[in-house]
Amino acid sequence: MTKATSLDASKENTTSSRPIAWTIAGFDPSSGAGVTADLKVFAAHNIYGMACITALTVQSTLGVRRVEPVVPATIAETLACLREDVSPSGVKLGMLATEGAVATVIGFLSRAAVARGCVVLDPVLRSSSGRELVTAEGVSRLRSGLLARVGWITPNLDELAILIGSTSVARDGIPVAAAALQRMAADAGNPELHVLVTGGHLDRPDDFLRTPSGEEHWIGGEWVETNATHGTGCALSSALLCRLIAGKPPLEAASEAKAYVTAALKAAHPVGRGKGPMDHLFRMAVGGE
Repeated sequence: MTKATSLDASKENTTSSRPIAWTIAGFDPSSGAGVTADLKVFAAHNIYGMACITALTVQSTLGVRRVEPVVPATIAETLACLREDVSPSGVKLGMLATEGAVATVIGFLSRAAVARGCVVLDPVLRSSSGRELVTAEGVSRLRSGLLARVGWITPNLDELAILIGSTSVARDGIPVAAAALQRMAADAGNPELHVLVTGGHLDRPDDFLRTPSGEEHWIGGEWVETNATHGTGCALSSALLCRLIAGKPPLEAASEAKAYVTAALKAAHPVGRGKGPMDHLFRMAVGGE
C-alpha cells in the first residue's frame, strides 16, 4: 500500500510549518459535531484547520431543530478563495445537505487535483435524533459522483444501508455491504476506496475496515459509560484524516482514530441536558501526544 500523498504538487503550501487540513461540513452551534468539532480534532493532532460551512443548523445537545443549507455559489467561492491561498494536506467532508452542495464539492475536488488518499468522507445523512440532513437527490449525487473523488468513507450502519439501498445492515452483513459500496465506487471510476464502518450501534462496538485490495479487519472497541456521544462519527473521521496526513498505513490510521475517540469519550465532562460532546482536546489538558 502506498503512502497517501497530500495534494496538488504544483501548489505546495510553503507558508506554514504545520500541516493544514480542511473541513467541508455543517455548523453545529453546540460544537459537538460539524466544523467546530473537526477543528478541535485537528488542533488535538497538531494540525491547523480551515473550514468551509455547507449548512447552518439550529441545534443543541437536545437535538436538531432546523437545517439551513448554504447556497452552492457561496460554498464554491469559499473553496476557491481558500485554495488560492493554501494547499491543504487533506480534506474531511461532512454534512453536505443538498445535491447542489455535493455537486459543488465534486467539481472542486476535480479541479483542485486533491489526492484521493487524503480525502475522508463522513456521509452525514441523518442526525442521531432522526432528522434527515441531506436530500434524496444529494444522496444520489453522492453515490454517482462523490464516491469517485474520495479515498475513505466512514458510514455507520444506518448510513451504510442507505448508501447501498438496503433497509438495514446487521453485524454479519457488514463485510458484504462494505464490498458493495466499493463496487459502487469502482463503477464511478474509483477502485481505491477504503470503507471504515463504525460499529457504535453494535452490541460490541467494533469497527470494520475493508481496503481496496479486499483485506478485511475488525477493530475491537469497548463500551464507555457516558452520555457524551454526540459527534462520535464526526470525530472519528477527522482523527482518521489526521493519522493519514501523518503517513500512517490504513489499519494503523483507523485503529489510532478509534483509540482517540474512545479516550475522548472517557475524558468527557457534562455539557448540556442531552447528548453532550466528547472532550476533543483532552490531549492538551494532560499534555499527551
